[in-house]
Amino acid sequence: MIIQQVIPKENFILRIVAENGRSGEFDVGPYLKGEAFEPLKNPEEFKKIHNGKYFIEWECGADLSADTIEAHLK
Repeated sequence: MIIQQVIPKENFILRIVAENGRSGEFDVGPYLKGEAFEPLKNPEEFKKIHNGKYFIEWECGADLSADTIEAHLK
């Protein structure tokens, strides 16, 4: 999957749109228990997201692959 657009929403949800037209929501909440994702509990940090097309990455260094997102997209 190639990520075309990622939009951070409330409650640690990401709205994902893929190049192939597939779209849905991805819940980052379960990942917040990990040390790398800890800074994302701050809503302002959660919004600082970069779309790398095959991954997404936050300013704090936390990242998720497009494969992980695709597997859990709802």
